[in-house]
Amino acid sequence: AAVLTIGILGIIVLQVKTVADNASSLGRTQAAIAAYSMFDTMRADRANALLGNYNTTVTADNCPNAAGTLAQAQLRNWCLGYDASKPAPADARLRGGLFALGSKASGTVACAPVGANVTASNCRITLTFNESKATAGQAPQTLTFWTQL
Repeated sequence: AAVLTIGILGIIVLQVKTVADNASSLGRTQAAIAAYSMFDTMRADRANALLGNYNTTVTADNCPNAAGTLAQAQLRNWCLGYDASKPAPADARLRGGLFALGSKASGTVACAPVGANVTASNCRITLTFNESKATAGQAPQTLTFWTQL
């Protein structure tokens, strides 16, 4: 009976670890989707990206205002996780972007070189988010993604 009890407890511990690892995998997948979503947005607005108009840091709990330029509107949409020109989804689980990574998530877009005569630029998106439930308390996780425009 003792051996059976120890075996069952071992299985329970493995299940708990599996759930935590799956949460970690989900967070990293959402980060990759968020980064490549912004890269695709920047490719669609390449002229502004090459001018450096996307180079900034946004935080999910303090999204920037869409103050008039396409780049600012796109950064706000990325931060909120939905098109801000439309009503927010009723179910928050349907939101993407930085919102999907948690309220303290931040994303930094940095392209270099930038300027009026630049024809290609290396762009980096660095995402920082809280993964404490899946990392035994090592809360801040940072992932960096690269592309060339």
